[in-house]
Amino acid sequence: MIYGTADQISVPNLDVLTLLFDSHHSRAQDDTALHAEARHPRDVITKSRTRTLTTQFAHFLRHSYGIGASGPGKDVVVTVSTGQSALACVFYGVIAADGIYSAASPSGTPADLARQIKDGPGKALICSEDLRRTALEAAHVAGLSERNVLVLTSHPEVRLESADGSLKCDFKHSLPWQPITDPKALVDRTICILYSSGTTGLPKGVLVSHVNVVSEVFIGAYLNRPVFDAWNRQGRGFVRRTLGHLPTAHIAGLLGYFVSPFFEGGIVYWMPAFNLEDFIRHSAELGITSIFTVPPIYAAIAKHPRVKNQFSGLRQAISGAAPLSREIQQAVSDKIAPGTIVTQVWGLSETTGAVTQTPPDRTDTIGSLGPLMPNVTLRLVDDNDQDVRPGEPGEALVKGPMITKGYHNNPEANKAAFTPDGWFRTGDVLRMENDLFYIIDRKKELIKYKGLQVAPAELEGVLLAHPSVADAAVVGVPYNDTEVPRAYVELAPGTRGNISEADVAEYVKGQVAEYKQLRGGVVFVDAVPRSKAGKILRRELREMVKRDMQRSKL
Repeated sequence: MIYGTADQISVPNLDVLTLLFDSHHSRAQDDTALHAEARHPRDVITKSRTRTLTTQFAHFLRHSYGIGASGPGKDVVVTVSTGQSALACVFYGVIAADGIYSAASPSGTPADLARQIKDGPGKALICSEDLRRTALEAAHVAGLSERNVLVLTSHPEVRLESADGSLKCDFKHSLPWQPITDPKALVDRTICILYSSGTTGLPKGVLVSHVNVVSEVFIGAYLNRPVFDAWNRQGRGFVRRTLGHLPTAHIAGLLGYFVSPFFEGGIVYWMPAFNLEDFIRHSAELGITSIFTVPPIYAAIAKHPRVKNQFSGLRQAISGAAPLSREIQQAVSDKIAPGTIVTQVWGLSETTGAVTQTPPDRTDTIGSLGPLMPNVTLRLVDDNDQDVRPGEPGEALVKGPMITKGYHNNPEANKAAFTPDGWFRTGDVLRMENDLFYIIDRKKELIKYKGLQVAPAELEGVLLAHPSVADAAVVGVPYNDTEVPRAYVELAPGTRGNISEADVAEYVKGQVAEYKQLRGGVVFVDAVPRSKAGKILRRELREMVKRDMQRSKL
């Protein structure tokens, strides 16, 4: 059965820069403040200033490094940066120069970064000052000269200069971008490469086009704006103010800080890195109204004793990147602004973000991923690619204008990811009830116990509901010719010594079916390994399992 074919929205044939800067669809005016440092909120970058910096960066990249000189969509600029207010202008500037923006994780090693530079191959590498050493080491390994490593500074003044000091952007010349309206060019033109999180293997470069980004932001706004406009007419008010705390190497950060707030005429207050105490404080002091974040942060908000009314200004709170348990979703909804419910979205880098979304006036979606977005079609299939019956779980296959056209330099991954008739295999197992979708887990993560499937996400949700558990991850471990779940648990501050592994296992035992018991045990850890985007790094947990098994044999 195919879901979602009826609801269609006409998306404008525009490139992302023209959509943001020059179309009537964008709500940002020339004097609209778009970016600022959370620690220096009065020093804003307006839309007018953003346009100027964009074209100045584009000129510098074109004439000093040849980006786009041989034609559009050929030259890759790798960027690795912690959060800073001028970073979005680099993204716009690379696109304006006809280059491809390749986002790298600031938590990666020099070897990780060098691999990404080589995969581009990157002609230039832009970094923040705090990542200069990492960038230079990576450039050396990748064969990139120090001249081609650029350091970006946002505050107290904006600067972009080579690491060896030989070249500096003088901010005296501009290179305007060329608007694109041809539908085929909008589909074909790659503007960004986002690398998958690599939770189970090496990251793959996801190709993102103009039409991917424009479709995603435009359709999301189509669903939100009528409600927000009604709220404004009722005097409730909704000026979008968000905190930039997620990595921009992830689709949530890139869309959530570079594109969507701009399109809605809102401001991003940038944090250099996530810190819970600062996040709580900034939310109150800056009057944050919109947050997209990951389940571990929502769990921390729900359980933190100091959180009182600091999130009372929230009008929109969304969770994504990993499953959020119903219990934590309800607990944090009860704790933030009255009338504001945390909703979940579902999507991947390959879908340019969310393909499910809950309209802001809908309140019946707790525990679900929400309904399917317009312009998206979806099938739920079994292991033989046959549609499952309504209500049964199956792997989600999707089509839509926001779906990537493939992976960079990886034909084998493309072959595995797409069906012969063009459906993208998400690898996520979902089920549908009424018009709402529910996550079961990643297909590859499902634990097979004596032929029965156990979803780690379900057990993790149960564990996170325990007041003494700060974070949890579940993986399968070999046991008597089958596989059983083992939980790695991070305890909340002040609880160690007051609860045992056996206590945690007993707590879970009383809430799940017999075949889902934690037969592999419970292991307390200092921290559950997660990516900066909030995804559990299960490969690290599996390495822990291997080490534990090897030690037990000695």
